[in-house]
Amino acid sequence: MSDDDRDSSLAAAVQLRTEGHREEARQRLLALCAEFPADAEIAYQTAWAHDVLGLEAEAVPFYERGLGGTGLSEEDRRGALLGLGSTYRVLGQYEKAVEVLRGGVERFPDDGALRTFLAMALFNTGEHHEAMRLLLELLATSSTDPYVAQYRAAIEHYARDLRETV
Repeated sequence: MSDDDRDSSLAAAVQLRTEGHREEARQRLLALCAEFPADAEIAYQTAWAHDVLGLEAEAVPFYERGLGGTGLSEEDRRGALLGLGSTYRVLGQYEKAVEVLRGGVERFPDDGALRTFLAMALFNTGEHHEAMRLLLELLATSSTDPYVAQYRAAIEHYARDLRETV
């Protein structure tokens, strides 16, 4: 298959997933993975196709292949880190989820979704203080609620240590 055919086949499979034809998209992506086993973008899209079908365990190796390869755009890398971390969390592999999501937050510090999913994974590992800190910081910096904005400084202050009362 030529590069142009690869690109059009991948685009068609992604379009199928987007339009809700998830199983057909998954089947096409599996075929593309078989033909292009080292292609990080195809692996990531295949992981995503499994994830949206609730096939989290089957998605993991594709996420890992995509993240371990080269050629992912920064946006796809961001999505793959979030997807893999979230998938590990769903599978009860909380420490792995924290590791992947921390790496994602380090690479993409402004990504609120990565920070939110990291907070959930931290909660699952019993790191409640860190989870609340992340969520409060995110709330303080991203909320458009005027009442939250009014108390932003206080929220940021307490995010550093919720045990502090003064």
